[in-house]
Amino acid sequence: MRVIISLLLGLALNTAVAIANDLDPETLVRQTSDRMLVVLKEQHDLIQAEPERLYGLVDDIVLPHFDFERMARWVLGKHWKRASPDQQQRFVNEFRTLLVRTYGTALLEYRDQRINFLPLRMAAGSEDVTVRTEVVKPGGVPIPISYSMFHRADGWKVYDVAIDGISLVS
Repeated sequence: MRVIISLLLGLALNTAVAIANDLDPETLVRQTSDRMLVVLKEQHDLIQAEPERLYGLVDDIVLPHFDFERMARWVLGKHWKRASPDQQQRFVNEFRTLLVRTYGTALLEYRDQRINFLPLRMAAGSEDVTVRTEVVKPGGVPIPISYSMFHRADGWKVYDVAIDGISLVS
């Protein structure tokens, strides 16, 4: 259950890509969360009838804010350099597909959890930050989820998600 809720929160990372450059990391996480939750509620019946639709929603709303190449490099470690460019790209694509399916499946189990945002500690001009949140299920214990993000020319990107202290990448 924790993984499902945590992965749902992982979906909380998108707004329109065009305005992502202008958003601070916490705002990006908040707006993405809000957008994903609204779509889940609006399309609940359709998603229940056709669960695979969720994969497209995850791909469109959340994943533009993940840096899959950076994540894949960390996952493969020293093996990244040994792989050909084609192998590297195929791994990045498969890793992305895995996350889309995992997040999509987690969202199918979403039931009125609340997302609390913990105070953001970010130095002025910082290009690396962790956005800390908690997913709270009514009557349940909060599950901490942290998004490690860095700033690129095209906006803030997630390079790791830690769920209850456990890194998705490492």
